[in-house]
Amino acid sequence: MYPKLSLHPAKRSYARGKLFWQCLNDANWLVYTSQAYDCIYEWLSREDRAFLNKELFRPMADFLSIENPQFFNRIHNHSTWGNAAVGMIGLVMEDEDLIERALYGLKNLKSNKISEDNDGGTIYSENQRAGFLAQIDEAFSPDGYYTEGPYYQRYAMYPFLIFAQALSNTSDLKIFEYRDGVLLKAVYALINLTNGSGEFFPINDAQKGMSFHAHSVVAAVDMAYYQSKDPSLLSIAKEQNTVTLDINGFTVARDIDNNKYEPYIKPSIMLTDGPNGNSGAIGILRSYNNEEETSLLMKYGKHGMGHGHFDKLSFCYYVGREEVIQDYGAARWVNIKQKDGGGYLNENKSWAKQTIAHNTVTIDEKSQFKASVKTADLFSPDSFFFSSDNQKVQVMSAVDENSYPGTRLHRTMILLNDSVFSKPLLIDLFNVQSDTAHKVDLPFYYLGQLLEVNFQLSDQKSQILGDDYGFQHLRVEAKGKSPENNSAQLSWIKSNKIYTLTSYSDPDDELLLTQIGAHDSLFNLRRDPGFMIRRNNSKNTSFVNTLESHGNYSPVNERPVNAYGKVDNITIIQNTQDYIATTIQLIDNSRWLIAISLKDNNKSITHKIDYRNEKISWQGPVLVKKFSK
Repeated sequence: MYPKLSLHPAKRSYARGKLFWQCLNDANWLVYTSQAYDCIYEWLSREDRAFLNKELFRPMADFLSIENPQFFNRIHNHSTWGNAAVGMIGLVMEDEDLIERALYGLKNLKSNKISEDNDGGTIYSENQRAGFLAQIDEAFSPDGYYTEGPYYQRYAMYPFLIFAQALSNTSDLKIFEYRDGVLLKAVYALINLTNGSGEFFPINDAQKGMSFHAHSVVAAVDMAYYQSKDPSLLSIAKEQNTVTLDINGFTVARDIDNNKYEPYIKPSIMLTDGPNGNSGAIGILRSYNNEEETSLLMKYGKHGMGHGHFDKLSFCYYVGREEVIQDYGAARWVNIKQKDGGGYLNENKSWAKQTIAHNTVTIDEKSQFKASVKTADLFSPDSFFFSSDNQKVQVMSAVDENSYPGTRLHRTMILLNDSVFSKPLLIDLFNVQSDTAHKVDLPFYYLGQLLEVNFQLSDQKSQILGDDYGFQHLRVEAKGKSPENNSAQLSWIKSNKIYTLTSYSDPDDELLLTQIGAHDSLFNLRRDPGFMIRRNNSKNTSFVNTLESHGNYSPVNERPVNAYGKVDNITIIQNTQDYIATTIQLIDNSRWLIAISLKDNNKSITHKIDYRNEKISWQGPVLVKKFSK
């Protein structure tokens, strides 16, 4: 029957399936069915096996590969499933041709008529490697970070690991040692890409709430433990509270029952991106206060192919289990039929992927690379500095010189622990240098209910901010100007916790309170708030911000505690092409001096600046120094 089946009637996919609407789902089915088929293969009669092999499984493997090279022969999570499906059914049938095809891809292909997938990702080119081993080589960095982001790393890990385990059981390939054990490193990377709730950071196309409780991650942790016997993985498995029904899950359950688990402490970490680890990175700073995890992620890696977003140097921030500054994630309601069948919505391209949807600068109301996936995939920022050895002062810094031609973007983020603060203080310095003057927008998409601002606001009657690149989806609810001390403050409350953002603001800055959801009559977007600093006619300018988590409110006692933050004002004392220096003054009149070398990141080089008639010197690219009252 299968060879005579026509393509699925739905025409939404660049690679239509037969059993399902896309080849990806057919490959999902075959990955799982091949395992079931393996379990009964020897029990079936020789005639039944021959019939199933000839009429179903071999034609299906050919359909997913030879007949759909645009699906099978590329570096992408779709192809990982396709490679695993063809390879695993090949192992069951002992079909060396299929195994070879799965490992090394199709050969001697002519150019494809289909050049892009449904997400704008580039299809196979003649110079590109393909097959399962190429997937491992090209999609993962040496640190195990998967270039499409954690949401799709979670999805791809199952076919990567289950096919690897099948190969390990049946061949001498030693796949778990391949590339210095990168598949097992990828499991650790996946765990480290979660917040305090175990939810994945929603960078690139991602549905919020996806976590390490997903079946694919349970299977990944169980397989990784079976291979490594690392007792810290057992604490993750214990929190997952379920195991796979196989030798991997049995081993995990037995060793948890025997109390062999040890704590898994997620570290501050820089996960390099790109197959050689030289295409930027994902930086994560973490701090633990009374076992509560504060986590700060900055994205300065590769674009992420068709599922990537135009969000170089963007960040998201979590305190405990609370998302404080959000990455929007994807505009998609997975498997909710009422929302366009559960697929990606039009607003995913018109809003969620655009630069203005992220906590990074947008230049002249245009997205990075003018929203070209093909161009964005060619470039990545450079890591400038990463330091997490000193838990009191952790720093990550990155430079992007490609997103906007003629413009250099340099962002430095600091997690500062000091006894004066109940939680770490987030310090954010964003320098923009350009050949010509530009309009620069820097938004912060906070979550919660606004409490107050320290500047006058005028009602903007929900004016729409722009016409394209995501600006058409933003309403301006209110607008203000910089206060006299040039330090704009905004406070909000979420889940009975109080936060304050303090931002240095020039006298001519426009301070905008925004809301997502304009031009969205189907209500596909969340109506989330934002605060935006708009700076016009800027060539060499710097944004300096602090974010405090400082108070809480009891609805039972109806009483706030520590309702106001400690930061009083921010002053920029030097802003040149080589340095930015700023002071953060607290309400007790103590001050923090922060200075960044913008060009030299050598840790042994000594730098000097003038501060209050004094020469201040320091070694390395970053100075963080406290002055008492």
